[in-house]
Amino acid sequence: MSDDIGILVYIIMKNDDGGMSMKYITIALAKGRLADLSIEIFESIGLNCSEMKEKSRKLIFTDEEKKVKFILVKASDVPTYVEYGAADIGIVGKDTLLEEGRNLYEMVNLKFGACKMVVAGPQELKDELDNLNNKRVATKYPHIARDYFQIKKGQTIEIIKLNGSVELAPLVGLSEVIVDIVESGKTLHENGLIVFEEICDISARLVVNRVSMKMEKERIMEIVKKVKEKI
Repeated sequence: MSDDIGILVYIIMKNDDGGMSMKYITIALAKGRLADLSIEIFESIGLNCSEMKEKSRKLIFTDEEKKVKFILVKASDVPTYVEYGAADIGIVGKDTLLEEGRNLYEMVNLKFGACKMVVAGPQELKDELDNLNNKRVATKYPHIARDYFQIKKGQTIEIIKLNGSVELAPLVGLSEVIVDIVESGKTLHENGLIVFEEICDISARLVVNRVSMKMEKERIMEIVKKVKEKI
């Protein structure tokens, strides 16, 4: 979506009442732990997040005084909501940004949720990895795995997309290696796997819609500046 078309869509979506009142800045948060950590940051910069702390199935919460709206969505959907302008700001893991490949401004590394994206497998393959032809790679992150092996390393691989327990794949012969997120390495160790290579560091990032940055730059940059100061 071009920025010019995006601006038109933004105006229609954000100003459909025809009035001149201050528009809401909408922030998309990933459900779960990331949302909890994000709420702490936003409260620390003066936004009212008390409604989100109550047990509820609501998905939209509002700070009426500051004209900020929070929406809770699935982590993998945060970049989509932000790219298409349904949210002006989002907080999401770097892994999701890399996998989704959305056209956003990445503004702040929030540092929490820190871990690594790695290639891992059985100990006996450690020194043979680059010599294997047509490697099978099991992963929840096919785009990241393909980019790393085929583009950065120039190697041919077969991607096997899994939705959970990727550590099992090398143990039952489904794949030679896996690409996955590792925090402590405990799960790998308990399943007899080790890290072969580190692909990149992962942590939560604050992202902004490109059109919103033009239309609401002052308000958005105020939030960004305050968040940076807390980090």
